[in-house]
Amino acid sequence: MADFDVIVIGGGPGGYVAAIRCAQLGMKTACAERWLDDETKPVLGGTCLNVGCIPSKALLDSSHHFEFLNKHASVHGIGASDVSMDVGAMQARKKTIVSTLTQGIGGLFKKNGVTWLQGEASFVSASEIAIKGADGKASKATAKNIIIATGSEPTQIPPAKVDQKNIVDSTGALAFAEVPKRIGVIGAGVIGLELGSVWRRLGSEVVVLEALNEFLPTADKAIGKEALKILKKQGLDIRLGAKVLATKANKNGAKIDFELKGEKQQLEVDKVIVAVGRRPCTDGLNAEAIKLELDDRGFVQVDDYCQTNVANVYAIGDVVRGPMLAHKASEEGVALAERLAGEKSHIDFNLVPWVIYTWPEIAWVGQTEQELKAAGVETVSGTFPFLASGRARAMGEGEGFVKIIADAKTDQILGVHVIGANASELVGEAVIAMEFSSSAEDLARSIHAHPTLSEATHEAALAVSDRAIHF
Repeated sequence: MADFDVIVIGGGPGGYVAAIRCAQLGMKTACAERWLDDETKPVLGGTCLNVGCIPSKALLDSSHHFEFLNKHASVHGIGASDVSMDVGAMQARKKTIVSTLTQGIGGLFKKNGVTWLQGEASFVSASEIAIKGADGKASKATAKNIIIATGSEPTQIPPAKVDQKNIVDSTGALAFAEVPKRIGVIGAGVIGLELGSVWRRLGSEVVVLEALNEFLPTADKAIGKEALKILKKQGLDIRLGAKVLATKANKNGAKIDFELKGEKQQLEVDKVIVAVGRRPCTDGLNAEAIKLELDDRGFVQVDDYCQTNVANVYAIGDVVRGPMLAHKASEEGVALAERLAGEKSHIDFNLVPWVIYTWPEIAWVGQTEQELKAAGVETVSGTFPFLASGRARAMGEGEGFVKIIADAKTDQILGVHVIGANASELVGEAVIAMEFSSSAEDLARSIHAHPTLSEATHEAALAVSDRAIHF
């Protein structure tokens, strides 16, 4: 008889959520997690809570307050002189937030009866795993079903070998003990822009080197154009089409050799942040023991229901196809747990919201105008600027806009794109509307409280049919 009904390998936002939902549905559940806090204490939460989503947002929030006091408080009548940043205190705050949340997951495991298997798990067979603890002790456990939720890790590139001293990945960039004078960021994606923004606000001179010639190519072009303009105005030195050739650490920092417009150049910095994406964590699974199918990049191959090629073995989150986003992983975990319990559950992967936590924030759901044009879909769109929003003006946050794209024939909303204050919260309304196949007219006829930022969404919906009131 199996020890458990379900074992989840990985305790990140996909794994721990899947484990809790399985337990709620009456399955005897265990979750194996290898993460160590400060390399000594076992903790849950995976990358997201320990060195990803949560700590980065803590630093973004702290640095945002610092920049507000330094640059924007005076227009509110607030006198703030000799403002300084205690990086140690900022990092301690971040650590407290992370610790509180990771311990909270442990409490949720106890509440729901989930067994925590502390250590690194690998397959022995399709129904058995081996767990190697941090103390070197080994154990085994069996289950009727096993869910792989091992997440992802920063991608490494040959021209920029990470040493976590002068050349760091996202993990290292979250732990600087002081503000570097000059930083080179390799990659202008979500991670590079967020971390670059943190240290720029605190006083670093930040140069972002992006190999692509287009900025934020996955976002709507109008959003990407506006974001590039705003971020450059803030002080991020973003250089598109810059191909990094080599990096070399030295006692004073590092040098980056790169090519831009056919010309070889060199950049001297105190720190290099390598932020060129993430790769799935599958190396330690012993996948070959069960003949688990992986693609050439290491992703676990699954069908629409997260089933692998091995019976009773499933995979969710960053380790499978689709966007590497915590909320996508969590929802996959819930849906899979419910299917294992015999229930019906569904996820529309076309309606997974994206967020970049710069300031202003950038968020979107659905398709971009360029994607729809390439697909031959006839569309209409409406845009409303936050400059015309009373609430945004009162907040001093007039940058950005809301853009709604609808089908020209049916008026169904196909995409909503936002750049502006609290865009991460505003996009939620769009997700719900699109889940119910809302038309732009539906949003236009829905009453929005005044004064709120969400009125910009209302006005953008009105603008789809050329009847915006305030612009």
